[in-house]
Amino acid sequence: MGPILQAAFAAIASFFVVTIIFLVIVGLCKGGKKQDPQSRTRTVPNSDLSSIAISESASFDRSLHRISMGELVKATRDFSSDLIIGDGSFGLVYKARLNSGLTVAVKKLGSDAFQGFREFRAEMETLGKLRHPNIVTILGYCATGSDRLLILEFIEKGSLDQWLLDTSSSNNDASTPILPLSWETRLKIVRGVANGLNYMHNLDKPIIHRDIKASNVLLDSEFEPHIADFGLARRIEGTSAHVSTQVAGTMGYMPPEYINGATMATTVGDVYSFGILMLEIATGIRPNLPFKVEEEGGCKEVRLAEWARKMAEKNQQMKMLDANISRDGLNQDGVVEFFKIATSCSSEECKLRPSMKEVMESLNRIPT
Repeated sequence: MGPILQAAFAAIASFFVVTIIFLVIVGLCKGGKKQDPQSRTRTVPNSDLSSIAISESASFDRSLHRISMGELVKATRDFSSDLIIGDGSFGLVYKARLNSGLTVAVKKLGSDAFQGFREFRAEMETLGKLRHPNIVTILGYCATGSDRLLILEFIEKGSLDQWLLDTSSSNNDASTPILPLSWETRLKIVRGVANGLNYMHNLDKPIIHRDIKASNVLLDSEFEPHIADFGLARRIEGTSAHVSTQVAGTMGYMPPEYINGATMATTVGDVYSFGILMLEIATGIRPNLPFKVEEEGGCKEVRLAEWARKMAEKNQQMKMLDANISRDGLNQDGVVEFFKIATSCSSEECKLRPSMKEVMESLNRIPT
């Protein structure tokens, strides 16, 4: 065999030896890095957070332990219709008794309440920090897959609209009848709601509720009001007086600028809804439906804000009061001032509406 042929065979042999050694090394490396199947993780793009299986719970109150989805399902008897105590924005509310013995309200959010888990968690972390005597406390949340549950403090006497307009039904305590609210109690409720809204609007990053109405005001055992249902609430970033988000609300309470196509939710939008609520509390008239009034030439259909404004111009405030309100010892000057504030808040022109701070100060000056 010639020298050239020997050299060729030597090169080929060397190549095979090096290749075999390389494959052995690669195999050993792969074997050393092999993961236990249960310890594997995967990176998920932010946009996919709403579609993956997520299980998380959080507590915003020291007295509340971290609650599992299983405990909430058991506490609500698998979300039994017998335990429904409210039907708010984006979901039903259930009464539940936890393993600790604490009675809470559990709101089961619909799938359209939040775009994804990241948005849900951010909103809950913001709203869970709110601590005010006139705002329902969010105690925590539980999320599993696409299910989202809010854990809220339980307010004994139910919603304001039950006490104003649905005297044939019972509140959360079936043994307690719903009686007409006195003028003093109605004024107390209005002042409390104003106090809660003023707090929200004057945070470092103000919060707009966007759905102030009678069914979103809950009453405790002392008839102190608590603003509830923050399904539509949004923070205002920076120093802007509005929040760039889709407007929302309930017909009858919704400010005219929203109905007419405004794309910004504002603090003065909340003020308008509050003014309508004031009128509803004083008159006992639902704001979401027109009603007929006698005028020259026959009957005419009007809405609550329009009717109240015309009645106030004629100094007929006492005639507007709910017939269930006792007139004995009633301070008429206080009634007149009440309607003056209410019609100012519900002005068609958003620039003419006062701030909630001004509203609260005016309400505190009303004689009783």
